[in-house]
Amino acid sequence: MNVKKIDERDTMFARMSYKKGSKEYEDYYKRNPDKKHIDDEIRELPNICGEGTATYHPLNSPFADAGFKFLSDIKKYVEGEVNKNRVEVTAQEMTNKIKKLLKYIGAKLTGVAKMQDYHYYSHRGRNPETYGDKIEKFHKYGIVFAVEMDKDMINRAPQCEEVIAVTKGYIDGAIIGMWISYYIRELGYDARNHMDGNYLVVAPLVARDAGLGEIGRNGLLITKEYGQRVRLGVVTTDMPLISDKEQDFGIKEFCKICNKCSKTCPGKAIPDGDMKLINGELRWQIEQEKCYGMWRRIGTDCGVCLSTCPFSQGVSLEMIDKMKDSKECMEKILKEYEEKYGIRPYIRETLDLLK
Repeated sequence: MNVKKIDERDTMFARMSYKKGSKEYEDYYKRNPDKKHIDDEIRELPNICGEGTATYHPLNSPFADAGFKFLSDIKKYVEGEVNKNRVEVTAQEMTNKIKKLLKYIGAKLTGVAKMQDYHYYSHRGRNPETYGDKIEKFHKYGIVFAVEMDKDMINRAPQCEEVIAVTKGYIDGAIIGMWISYYIRELGYDARNHMDGNYLVVAPLVARDAGLGEIGRNGLLITKEYGQRVRLGVVTTDMPLISDKEQDFGIKEFCKICNKCSKTCPGKAIPDGDMKLINGELRWQIEQEKCYGMWRRIGTDCGVCLSTCPFSQGVSLEMIDKMKDSKECMEKILKEYEEKYGIRPYIRETLDLLK
């Protein structure tokens, strides 16, 4: 697969971290003048969870914000010293053990990918101290896991409940990844936790290749068990492991006839047409400026597309296993979804947790 690597500097999270007048700001927009105007317009909007957004609540919004500040404080611990007294292990025993431990400490899905060049960003972009650094340190394996996000919270998207569920997912993923990476280093093998604010890898690509699911129209992973109601964690390591195989249960064909995420996207950021060849791969690509701009207006990270995906609401594994190459089965899944939820599931009432 001749896939071009993604430059983290081009992601919206990185671009929004460049403060006017900083060396990162000056460098990025000197090289990308076409992005300067739209980015400056977005910078003028209130921050996510901030006062002035549509969903702002003086008591509830700071709870999510506090979670992301906690993540920012711990992101420096993703790497650490490796124990010089290495424990000799076999790939099979450690693959089994790591997966069991991950499940015990909160992961719902697990897999291992043999790391490829395109799994890594080409350059770092999100933190001033590493801005522009070329990523050259590669591990052989990626341990991927998914944590579930609460359905009732996500089905209140884009209300405040949604961003709290997402924040919890990032925190759960970060802590699980920390524990596993510390454990592997204690055994004498290098390991790095990739978490919110400190990634070297593109997590959905690693998760796809580790067999956790397939990537849908909106660019997010769709799992059989939880749809898109997951947050992903990745720990890369040089410990010997056995990689899993990529799945193909027909998501691309399903997304072609479903198109619900595109129809319900408040920012009209998700394409409704055919896949295109992008960076060497045939896929869909969202307009991230429209997506992120809507986040800043709403005050949460929206999540409407997550709840809209039929698989996020639960599709029987029996139906999913029959779905590939069966348009009739796909249409049955869509019909049952529409009969139950209409356009999309949406719970208007504020969750008791936040009253």
